[in-house]
Amino acid sequence: MGAARHAGEGGTLASGNKWLRRLQLELAWFTGQPWLRGPKAGGAGVILRFERVRPARSEAFQPLQSHEITPEFLDRTIAALKRWNFDLIGMDEVCRRAVTLPELRRFVCLSFDGAYRDLMTFGYPILSRHAVPFTVYVPTAFPDGIGEPWWLVLEKVIAREGRVDLIIGGRDQHFTIRTTSDKHELYTYLERWMRSLAPGELSAAVNDLCKRYSVDLRQLSRETFMDWADLARLAADPLVTIASATVNYPVLANLKDTAAAREMAMGKAVAETAFGRGIRHFAYPFGDRAAFRRSHVLMAEQAGFASAVSTIPGVVDTHGRTNLRALPRIAWDGRVGSLRLMRVLLSGVVFPPVKPRLNA
Repeated sequence: MGAARHAGEGGTLASGNKWLRRLQLELAWFTGQPWLRGPKAGGAGVILRFERVRPARSEAFQPLQSHEITPEFLDRTIAALKRWNFDLIGMDEVCRRAVTLPELRRFVCLSFDGAYRDLMTFGYPILSRHAVPFTVYVPTAFPDGIGEPWWLVLEKVIAREGRVDLIIGGRDQHFTIRTTSDKHELYTYLERWMRSLAPGELSAAVNDLCKRYSVDLRQLSRETFMDWADLARLAADPLVTIASATVNYPVLANLKDTAAAREMAMGKAVAETAFGRGIRHFAYPFGDRAAFRRSHVLMAEQAGFASAVSTIPGVVDTHGRTNLRALPRIAWDGRVGSLRLMRVLLSGVVFPPVKPRLNA
């Protein structure tokens, strides 16, 4: 497992950085730094990014735990945002505030990537009870049960196996995973590898993995993601904004420009047909600096999207200083339950208003 162990060294470093960042946030809170900088430090407001909402689990191997929050934490978060006097707004209002003069109160916009079924089961009752707007970014292959959530396949296989064999670079590779630490190291290594693949190669790799280890990919997709009936129920709520995240949720930077433009346009068209309304907002799949380029920002405009969100951390500024089609979002690490640290992040002291610098 040499390659996986090498990747695990990076994982250890990332873990160290996580605790260093937490210490910095704690110091910011106790020194009063966010409030000493004044309200202008935080720009117009923040778009918060979440993925899954489901009860805490006891399994030792949870490589995607940072992408989850519990229903209880969502409830506490919304109550705290109201108590802290943030305006809770939808994406249309985000676009308006990003190009106007500052409002008296800063905003928070809640967004959820992926259209996971547990958002409907555990998240929506809480969001509805609090009567707060939120946005759901939908990759349109997944409600049909034909999406290929390779990151979930990878988690499922590694969780239950003691040895994983697969083809990497045309060669059979074998990984023995005896401990939870081994499993995390292997997941990190294979996740990076799979994210780097072109769509055809990625599909072949995930289907090979499913065949070797008897994973029903379609069943996994149907069980994990909302179907069109679930989404129609959400779409009927005036507080919910249904938005697009392409068709198949590829890393756009791994596609030729024509294929990337088609993914964006087709995702929009499918959603508009399904819901009988215009789809104005978009999320770049994965959304970090390696996942999309400046050319994709232009594609989002050409496709007719009023906004496009990334996962690049930052605060939305006023006066049009933040590109509406490269909007930053602050992703919350679901392993952390501290509202105190969230308030520091929302203040803008850690991620000030920035213009995302993208690759050409």
